Amino acid sequence: MKLAEALIERAGLNQRYHELRRLLGNVLVQEGLEPTEEPEELMAELIASIDTRREFINRINRTNVVTRLPDGTTLADAITKRDAVGFQRGVYKDVADAATPKQDRYSKTEIRFIGIVNVVAYQKLVDRLSREHRELDTIIQGLNWTTDLVE
Repeated sequence: MKLAEALIERAGLNQRYHELRRLLGNVLVQEGLEPTEEPEELMAELIASIDTRREFINRINRTNVVTRLPDGTTLADAITKRDAVGFQRGVYKDVADAATPKQDRYSKTEIRFIGIVNVVAYQKLVDRLSREHRELDTIIQGLNWTTDLVE
């Protein structure tokens, strides 16, 4: 199994976990009525999916630690860097957006707001970080489809 397939399977197990939380709607019923689904069966399926998800996560993590990018960086470190670049990009974008004056004045006598950070410089940083994030993500995705999952 390829790493990408395991990641897809993990996402499916995450979704299944949320679906099986319908168990909560079947543990209490009005007197004289039956639950729509058997709570014990749902609980058994939920626990089994949690255990399977844990096994996939362990294998994915072991694979990420031993797999290396062409520059020698581990896949785990590359994922961490990609996520950090994404968060940093988000911060600069939020600040640039917040500092961009909005044209919401109805007359020249209303209070005018001006940005106090260099929006153009921040936007250039956003563009650079976006490119870095895309390039790193492309490398990671490529490895995901070519790397076998570690046992």
